[in-house]
Amino acid sequence: MSPREIAFYTCCLVLMGAGWGATQPMTKLAVSTGYGAFGLLFWQTVIGAVLMGVICAVRRRPLPLNTAALRLYVILALIGAVLPNSISYRAAVHLPSGIMSLLLSVIPMFAFVIALALGSETFRWRRLIGLWFGLLGVLMIVAPSVEMGQAVPSGWALIYLLTALFYAFEGNFIAKWGTQGLDAFQVMLGASLAGLIIVTPVMLFTGQTILPQVPLPLPQLALVGSCVIHAFVYSAYVWLAGRAGAVFTVQVSYLVTGFGLVWARLMLGEAYAATIWLALGAMFVGMYLVQPRPKLAEPLPMGET
Repeated sequence: MSPREIAFYTCCLVLMGAGWGATQPMTKLAVSTGYGAFGLLFWQTVIGAVLMGVICAVRRRPLPLNTAALRLYVILALIGAVLPNSISYRAAVHLPSGIMSLLLSVIPMFAFVIALALGSETFRWRRLIGLWFGLLGVLMIVAPSVEMGQAVPSGWALIYLLTALFYAFEGNFIAKWGTQGLDAFQVMLGASLAGLIIVTPVMLFTGQTILPQVPLPLPQLALVGSCVIHAFVYSAYVWLAGRAGAVFTVQVSYLVTGFGLVWARLMLGEAYAATIWLALGAMFVGMYLVQPRPKLAEPLPMGET
């Protein structure tokens, strides 16, 4: 790449990190008035389906409905949206936004362990050391005796790690079994529609329906903003990975975590003790050490918010 291309792609990377990092405090705002997780999930899948449907229509890429494709949509809807985001929305009621951003940085570490179990990766000491650094960062967050400057319920922090685990499963599923020849926008459209079909009856049964208001109140604006940002930033991720390479593009993980803490401060007024920066440093070291080699770099999970 030329210096001009590097500068341009770096700016794109920063904008992507800033966008994705903003979705965590927006999630916190969305749950601030007691909206149920399934009602929020319903609108998340609706917005995702509409946006991806428009993109696929503009690109003239129809949605395949064969058995293999339908199976893919259902699996990715479950492990990339319905299960992790139902946990995320519940945990967001109890956890500070910045802590959620920090905990999601363990996704690459979980992904490496799963890849080892699936035989997709071979053991390397360097990456094992990275896992230990990541574990150290997590322990600094969940240990009751560690002062973070914000109330961090250890139980909910551990439950929230299941979100990262599901996203790591999603990335490994795509890396090992592929997407049946579909592009990212077709997969996201199919997964959004499958998620909508799964979530709608659950939402109605649990009485968690959310009716839009005019004008939209802040929590509903935050939900819409989070969904729109995710859709467009993920599109940018796919575009950038095709031009600058997966190894360059995956560095957005660092920026998402860092910007998540910054946005939590600006949007929600969250402030943290110095310990949070030590945990952040340990996480960053772990993320760096577990990075795959260039030819093995995996795409960021499509469900990450």
